[in-house]
Amino acid sequence: MKDYAQIRQEVEKTLQELSLWKGEPQALYLPAVYALGQGGKRIRPVLALMACQLFGKECSQALMPAVGLEVFHNFTLLHDDVMDKAAVRHGLPTVHVKWNANTAILSGDAMFAAASSLVAKAPQECLSAVLDAFHRLALGVCEGQQYDMNFETQTTVSMAEYMEMIRLKTAVLIAGSLEIGALCAGASASDVKCLYNYGNQIGLAFQLQDDWLDLYADEAKFGKRIGGDIRENKKTYLYIRAIENLDAEDRRKLEQWFSTATTKENETEKIAAVKALFEKANAHNACQEAVNQLFAQAETDLKSLASHVDAPALQELQSFTANLLGREF
Repeated sequence: MKDYAQIRQEVEKTLQELSLWKGEPQALYLPAVYALGQGGKRIRPVLALMACQLFGKECSQALMPAVGLEVFHNFTLLHDDVMDKAAVRHGLPTVHVKWNANTAILSGDAMFAAASSLVAKAPQECLSAVLDAFHRLALGVCEGQQYDMNFETQTTVSMAEYMEMIRLKTAVLIAGSLEIGALCAGASASDVKCLYNYGNQIGLAFQLQDDWLDLYADEAKFGKRIGGDIRENKKTYLYIRAIENLDAEDRRKLEQWFSTATTKENETEKIAAVKALFEKANAHNACQEAVNQLFAQAETDLKSLASHVDAPALQELQSFTANLLGREF
């Protein structure tokens, strides 16, 4: 069994050796190399390979589909950054800033094609199921992104609507990575479903944690500017919970800030004012409580696997996901 460090090293090595990026014209492929070279925890492929190990299979069984999931994830980031006009990711200029928007869109398209090709290298006996899972999660991510864009102009967003959006935009890729890893290992339908549910809860918790970190993280460690969601008037968990908890006067103030375009002149004041309203509504603490509840539910979902999977592999998976959320299991 391989631990997280060994699995991540295998993923990095495979990404670097891919012949996909050595074609011409290099102007198409260099942005993909740049985006993939920014590192990170490689959460999606690691989860896929950890899921594969749970059922006693070697990581090689799911390696190419797992790497395909990482390429797909980075493709979505290229396009997201264009849509969000984001200038920085992982502390570096985004692709559309370093090159231009057209390059980011086209290179992203090439990455999606490459991701599909890699996922299609799944073992023949599970290929159909893996491709179905991949295309389902890819469509889900697109649906989530559209909901996210809709929310920017939608007057009100309910908590149920928001949770469904982040399930599609974020959680389905986490859950789908575990699902694909399990499918490559030949896991039973019930075990695949159990891992999917686990990934769904972890994915929701991960996004809510990201909502919180966007305002409260150490900017140097977070890798992007603090307060981005406020600058972009994004209706996150913090905003929606604040709207639910504030009195009419403070709710009006918050809604007014979120109907105001952010400028260089008002940015500092806006972020400070909105943060104060979030804290007055106790939205920041409610967000952390929601993360705790989702994590606890995820652990419950995983218990049914404990009796018939590789115990060290299960512990490695639990440790990895707990670490993502700064939790203990």
